[in-house]
Amino acid sequence: MTLDLNASATEQINWLATGQVTSEELLEAYIARAEKVNPALNTIVSQNLEMARHMAKDFDQRRASGENLGPLNGLPMTLKDSYDVDGLPAVCGEPALADRPPEATDAFVVEKLKAAGAIIWGKTNTPHLTGDIQTYNAVYGTTNNPYDTARTPGGSSGGAAAALAAGLTPLEVGSDIGGSLRTPAHNCGVMALKPTYGTISLKGHVPPMPWIDVPDPDLAVAGPMARTVDDLNLLFSILAPDAPHETIPTAIPSCRIAVWRENKFELGSEVAGAMDHLIKVIKDSGGRVKSDRPVKDGDHLIDVYQRLLIPIVTAGLPAATKFLFKCLRPFAKLFAKKGQMAFSNTILSATQTKEQISQTKQERSKLKAACDRFFENYDVLISPVTSVPAILHNNEITMERRKIDIDGQPASYMTLYQWISLATACHLPSVVIPIKQSAGGMPIGLQLIGREGSDRKILAIARLFANALAPIDQPQLG
Repeated sequence: MTLDLNASATEQINWLATGQVTSEELLEAYIARAEKVNPALNTIVSQNLEMARHMAKDFDQRRASGENLGPLNGLPMTLKDSYDVDGLPAVCGEPALADRPPEATDAFVVEKLKAAGAIIWGKTNTPHLTGDIQTYNAVYGTTNNPYDTARTPGGSSGGAAAALAAGLTPLEVGSDIGGSLRTPAHNCGVMALKPTYGTISLKGHVPPMPWIDVPDPDLAVAGPMARTVDDLNLLFSILAPDAPHETIPTAIPSCRIAVWRENKFELGSEVAGAMDHLIKVIKDSGGRVKSDRPVKDGDHLIDVYQRLLIPIVTAGLPAATKFLFKCLRPFAKLFAKKGQMAFSNTILSATQTKEQISQTKQERSKLKAACDRFFENYDVLISPVTSVPAILHNNEITMERRKIDIDGQPASYMTLYQWISLATACHLPSVVIPIKQSAGGMPIGLQLIGREGSDRKILAIARLFANALAPIDQPQLG
C-alpha cells in the first residue's frame, strides 16, 4: 500500500493491526522520508537505526504470533532529545553531553512508550538545555519551521513539532516550563497538551544534568504532541492512565466558554483574527462565548510567574554568576518594572531569599484560588499562545536584547512568554490546536485552558472545536 505518513497515529496503528503494513515497512518509510526532507529542516538530530530495526522485526514476529503489543502496536516514532533513551541518551544541545555512552536508563515517559509498543528510532532537536522558545544549539545547529525555513519552529519542543508537521513521526512527547510544548505547536500547526502539573513524571529528563537526581521542579511538565486530538488522547492515556475523569461535554452548545482579552499583553492582528475566527465557529455551532479572565492584573501574573520560574532556570548557574547577581541586585531594583521580563527583573527573581520565595508561592496560591473560582463558571478559557505566528530566526544576541515585529512595530522578544504564563504559574492544563493560517501561510494556534486536573475535559472540548474547524494546509516539503 502507499503510505501516507501524515495519517494520524490512530490510523497507522490500525494499519499494523490489520496487516496492511509491518513495523519494519513503516519504520523504513519514515527513514526514507527523513533522508528526503530532514536535511532542510534539521529536526531529527540523532538516530539508532540498528536498535530500531531490531525492535521492529521483533514486534512483527510477536504480532504474527498473536501477542498483544500494547496500544501503540509497534509504531515507530521520534522523541524530544531531552529524554534519556537506552541507546539514544539525551544530549539536549549541551557539548558536555555530546559523547555520552549509548547505555542509559530510560526516562519515565520512555518506559511508558516502550511498554505501550513504541519504537523510538530518532531524537528531535532542542535549544541548549531546553532554554529558549527557538530551537538551536552548538551541537546540532538550528531547526527550521516546515512552513518557512527562514522561521523558527519554536522551542524547546521545536524539533518535535517540526517533525510532526513534516510527517516524520506520528507522535511526540515534549516538555514545558515556558511554553515549550505550546509555542512549537502554535508555530508548526500541530497539537499539544501541557498537562496539569505533576500528572506525568519528568524523571530522566535533561535538564537537570543526567547525573543529578532531583524531584521534578515546580512548573515543569511532560506532555503529548500529535496531529489530531484523538492521538493526543491516546498518548495522554498511555503517559497518565490515572489522570482524573470529569464529565465530558459532547457538543459545543453545552460548553461554558470564556475568551481572555488582556490589554497589558501584546497581541498582533493575525492572532487576534484567529481568536475572532474561532469565536465565530463556536457561535455558528450554537455555542456562546463570554469575555472574561481569572486574573485581573496581567502585570502581577507576569511578576509571579517570573519569580517562580527564574530560581528554577538559574539554579545551575556557576557560583560566581550567582554572586554577581547578588551584587547587582540594588541596581536592578532601580530599573525593574512591573510586568516586564527584563534583565533587571531576572536578577531580582534569581536572588530572592527563602522568605521572598515563600511569599511568591503565597501570591501564586491566591492566583490559583482565583482560577478555581473562575472555572466554577467556565469549562474552558480560550487564549493566544503568543502574540504572533512563528518569528524569523532570531538567535544571534541575548534573549533580553532581541526584538520581534508585531504589526510593523518592534516589541521585546520576552513578550512571547506572556500568554503562556497563566497555565504554567497556576498548574493548569492547556491544549493547543491549530485554528487558521496567516496571510503568509503560517499556522496560528490557540490555547484551550482548563481547571487544574481537567485535562480530559479540555481534550474533549478541543476535539469539538477541531471538528468544527477547517483543517489547515500541510507544509509543502517536496
